[in-house]
Amino acid sequence: MDYEKIFSDAIEAVHSEGRYRVFADISRQKGDFPRAVRHDAGDNARAITVWCSNDYLGMGQHPDVLKAMHDALEETGAGAGGTRNIAGNNHYHVLLEEELANLHGKEAALLFTSGYISNEATLSTLAKILPGCVVFSDEMNHASMIQGIRHSGAEKHIFRHNDLQHLEELLQQADPDAPKLIAFESVYSMDGDIAPIEAICDLADKYNAMTYLDEVHAVGLYGEHGGGVSERDGLADRLTVIEGTLGKAFGIMGGYIASSKVLVDVIRSYASSFIFTTALSPVLAAGALASVKYLKSSNEEREQHQSRAAALKERFKNAGLPVMDSVSHIVPLFVGDPVLCKEISDDLLNEYGIYVQPINYPTVPKGTERLRFTPSPMHDDKLMDALIEAVAAVWEKKGLAAKVA
Repeated sequence: MDYEKIFSDAIEAVHSEGRYRVFADISRQKGDFPRAVRHDAGDNARAITVWCSNDYLGMGQHPDVLKAMHDALEETGAGAGGTRNIAGNNHYHVLLEEELANLHGKEAALLFTSGYISNEATLSTLAKILPGCVVFSDEMNHASMIQGIRHSGAEKHIFRHNDLQHLEELLQQADPDAPKLIAFESVYSMDGDIAPIEAICDLADKYNAMTYLDEVHAVGLYGEHGGGVSERDGLADRLTVIEGTLGKAFGIMGGYIASSKVLVDVIRSYASSFIFTTALSPVLAAGALASVKYLKSSNEEREQHQSRAAALKERFKNAGLPVMDSVSHIVPLFVGDPVLCKEISDDLLNEYGIYVQPINYPTVPKGTERLRFTPSPMHDDKLMDALIEAVAAVWEKKGLAAKVA
């Protein structure tokens, strides 16, 4: 059997669909976010502006965060030394979990090495440990949530995106005595829309269901203390599990859940993806701890972030560019073709030093390909002027300006 040919054919299939992904070779520049240096542009490194980072507030560059990480490195060394069960538990992990539980008004929290793992591990374990559990999942949920639900082996029902009527129809059809879990996100990162959290909680109460809210694109960004949309709307206490990440607004790496002590203890004790994984480096935990603490007391970055996102949406509209409706900080620009999306992205990077990755299937449905811009407080008017000029020029070059008009 020609194994290499099978692999090559699989890659060629991705190429033929126009969705082969190329990773840009870049180095972020400390103290100069969102600037970076590109290393794959021939003999000379080239300065670029990053427009697609999930480090939404630039906290990966914040002096408080960097100092905490330097101090922890000198104090503890680099790695955790093992799993949390075997030599890998560190005081920074304990402090960070306490801080995250407090952020969401929950009894306890549990750290994971990524947001993907926190979703996969928690959902698969919860739905598996509840006898006869039925899971209700929004159709636009992240791949990590889908994978966790699938791995649980539980009965599942997919409800149309943010469709309360469809969700209630499915809940009505389920066995009233069966354990139920509704899994959904707050901010959906590709379209930028927000779930009707309160109404979903009302349905959960009506049908005696647990709720699982993924807040990864909202923690640090919404709420008086950065607790996410659930804090902003005063709903955190109504949610069974709140899941978040340390790799986006908090600027570091890792994921977590916050919930009751007993539920967190069940995940800690039963989830293989937690039990058998080397713990998050204490250096990362220290940086995340500093970031969470800072954003709990500072609203300036959140306010600037929302202002910059609104400004970019308005500028795209004024330029006649197809910005998609979004009620959050996500600014998607519709393209609708995978090959064209990649070409536009390449032209922006190669000709204008603007880095924004194409978003293609399977991240979004086929035919809805887009560029996804994530302006930060550091993307000033000068950078926005350059961006609009460049995107408009590429749109005209590709013959798309007339279609937009």
